[in-house]
Amino acid sequence: MTITKESYVDLQEKYEKVKKLIEEDSKLDPANEPYISKYNAKQLLIGMKANIENLLRSQAPDTKEYIKLTAMLGTTLLYLGRISIETEELSAGEKHLKKCLDTITPYEMEPDVILVVLNLLNEFGCFWSEREPENSKGYLEKAEQLYKQFKETSLVPIDIHYLFQVNPEHDTELSFKNLEKVHTLTLYYLAQIYGALDDPVRSAVYCHITLKRQLQIDDYNLIEWALNAATLSQFFMEKNGFKQARHHLAASSYILEIYQNQLNQITERNDEYDAKMENFKHRSADIARCWAKYGLLLLSCSRDRLMNHSEDIDSPFTLSTDLAKLELEPDSLVTRENLENLKFDTLNLTMQENQVTDQFILTLEDARKVFLNIKTWLERAHNYYTLNNLASDYIEIVQDQSQMYLNLSFFEDNPENQAKMRKRRIDLMEGVLKEINPTYYMRYCRQLWCDLAADYVEILYIKLDKLKQCKDRPSANTLTKINNLVDKGIFYNNSFIHSFKESNSEKLPENIPEDYVTPFLKAHLSNGALYSRYIVLDKRMNLEHVKSSLECYKQVLYYCEKNPKFKETAPVEHGICTEMVALLPVKILKLQQELPPED
Repeated sequence: MTITKESYVDLQEKYEKVKKLIEEDSKLDPANEPYISKYNAKQLLIGMKANIENLLRSQAPDTKEYIKLTAMLGTTLLYLGRISIETEELSAGEKHLKKCLDTITPYEMEPDVILVVLNLLNEFGCFWSEREPENSKGYLEKAEQLYKQFKETSLVPIDIHYLFQVNPEHDTELSFKNLEKVHTLTLYYLAQIYGALDDPVRSAVYCHITLKRQLQIDDYNLIEWALNAATLSQFFMEKNGFKQARHHLAASSYILEIYQNQLNQITERNDEYDAKMENFKHRSADIARCWAKYGLLLLSCSRDRLMNHSEDIDSPFTLSTDLAKLELEPDSLVTRENLENLKFDTLNLTMQENQVTDQFILTLEDARKVFLNIKTWLERAHNYYTLNNLASDYIEIVQDQSQMYLNLSFFEDNPENQAKMRKRRIDLMEGVLKEINPTYYMRYCRQLWCDLAADYVEILYIKLDKLKQCKDRPSANTLTKINNLVDKGIFYNNSFIHSFKESNSEKLPENIPEDYVTPFLKAHLSNGALYSRYIVLDKRMNLEHVKSSLECYKQVLYYCEKNPKFKETAPVEHGICTEMVALLPVKILKLQQELPPED
């Protein structure tokens, strides 16, 4: 039976109304009826579904007309499923999607149906992503497989929009573009699912493929793409894949420059332009911070590599900065070829990549080059993130700035220069501490107090080593400097320790948050050692310092006794304190015996 033109015209008009309700009208729905447009679209779709089912009954199965109507029915069911899910009717949404799958599966490789089924499988992937990621993976991998099979047929896909056109003039290029877009979305969802299923390398590979495809089909937002590439670089660098990390950061900067050029060509300065410029500055700062993290991590990984090698100097260096040389698990679904193809062949990134090395650092000269790059990147970030508008980010950037001096100091052989680098760190951290209120930024203050105490201790030991090597009697000024360093170390350790005191109480709590147990015990241990570093001629004062030292060690044992888990968390610290608590009373007794009787 031939279907009348009027039947198709009616379906086309309703389809276009549905599209308008979903894509345009729903954005203007009032707050008290947020789904009114989608509910109206749903009613239209229910009517369309009934009409198409009636038309299907009049057609012989497997004919061209029957397959087209099946694709149209699948589309209405897909939309009904989406609307139900978006309006929080999950059970109904799942039923519509399942009905859609049952309806179109026999014809899934037909040009009329392929885009419907790929969109449907993506919808299922999203639907199950948080509840049952394994289920989600199954649907998305099926979509990936169907796409590959369809591409091998060389058939021309029919875009969903054209299914409802009475006299369609198929735009082949648009249909193929939409096929590629829906497949890119499949790959993007797979990247998220592999991450959720604890397969991070495979997730990263799929993230890269998604970014690469977006470039190829020219379907991406410049700022979002740049940010996603920079974010992906973080994963690579944490896997020692500095080659791939640098490449993705370079691509991020390259795309950001294109966006900047586009902004510079805008002549009309209005609210829209201001919003775009603000977004550009924000994301430029974020990407600068990613570059800085790259430099910091390259220096710290280079340090660790050299330290590990020093323990077995005869063994060759095996660690590589190229992820393509990563040793894959026997059952890994990621191939060597996947890792070798983690690059954007269509972009010329030479200039962006040449600003910093992707190889491990061996010398102070090379470390300085990376250090200067980090310094520049963090200065750019600070231009956007200020203490007044984004204090947390501002503090983190200061912490990164202080970290770059610490990382550089490893490559410096001269102890005096090491001390100067520590002093630069101290200046940065003390500067920001003066500007922030611990009540609001306690987490940051605690970290800063710990780092400052450690830096003062390191400078102290450098000064003490120098003092040992000096044959002359130390000057009073030298001794004052050493004692001041001890004072500072104890002050910052105590600032950290006392931050755990309960409000309106001078007592420390019985329990310390788990994340802080080790630094809390180490701060007491550090104080115990620091009290013994005072250089004083007064024996009575010396005795008081030894007593204070003993109290610090006792505090560690007290907490370990009250909380046996603490002992497991810090066994080394517990062992040292046990030994010192046994030894120091003997020293105290000896000092007391040496003291002259009080008048």
